[in-house]
Amino acid sequence: MMTSPPNIPATPSLDQVQRWMQAVIFDPDGIESGLASEAARDQISVGLLDIEEVIDASQTMTSVERLQVYSNAYYARLLECMRDEFPALAHALGDETFEAFAFGYLQSYPSSSYTLCDLGANFPRFFAETRPADEDDPELFGDSERTAASWPDFLIDIATVERLYSEVFSGPGVEGQSILPPEDVSTLSPTDFAAARLDPVPCLRLLKLRYPVHEYISAVRHETTPTLPEPAATNLVVTRRQYVVRRCTADPVEFELLQSLQSGQAIGAAIESVASRSDEAYAILESELQNWFRQWAVAGFFQRIELPE
Repeated sequence: MMTSPPNIPATPSLDQVQRWMQAVIFDPDGIESGLASEAARDQISVGLLDIEEVIDASQTMTSVERLQVYSNAYYARLLECMRDEFPALAHALGDETFEAFAFGYLQSYPSSSYTLCDLGANFPRFFAETRPADEDDPELFGDSERTAASWPDFLIDIATVERLYSEVFSGPGVEGQSILPPEDVSTLSPTDFAAARLDPVPCLRLLKLRYPVHEYISAVRHETTPTLPEPAATNLVVTRRQYVVRRCTADPVEFELLQSLQSGQAIGAAIESVASRSDEAYAILESELQNWFRQWAVAGFFQRIELPE
């Protein structure tokens, strides 16, 4: 009768086996590293030599090879989720290079959330942290379309916007709630208008980019051939209406005003601050301010007006 080695419980509980197996197959450095990990050994302390005490070998596969099947399936699922969340990034890099970056990311930022919605949360940061020194290395970038001067910036911007779309889609919104109607702004007295604050909807996001990557992303998602854009400072406004993520670009003056209002500044103070930047900003505000407020209300950027007591 076979007896268990002293470091293996005679009859591990189902919970112990499940937690041990999770620690082993989820380890980003592979099965051997997983077996040696503290998380695995806290459940069942077993190594390569005595692993068959926990996982039987089959006629065609060793115990380690059987565990590797599960590990491969786990990471294949994570890579699939990454491709689904970042399709434009995958298109820009090519599948093989994208998977190499995604796997490196999963090793640096292992999945630690109960939901796969959080899986790609740090992907833009990972691209910034691993920004290559030599942008012309074909081994880093494959044969995908690129510009040598600022290709990493383009990739970081794509990753940032695609992640932002995911966060806006799955985050809080105002579906089923009232939002600010245009007439509520137009009927305010000049004094109340200047003193009022606008409460932004929770899904409103403002983003400064180095490339107009939103157009490239839309082309990929609509399955049309995307054109690699030239570098251009882009002010992107993203929100959600009826569970559909929507985006538009904003003039620099409009964008700065939106930033001030989103931060909680009173309308009058925000306008005065932006207008003082330059004569050009003052002139743009004078001609466009009324149109902007009407467009923001129609787009649902703000939920309500708050007047001082």
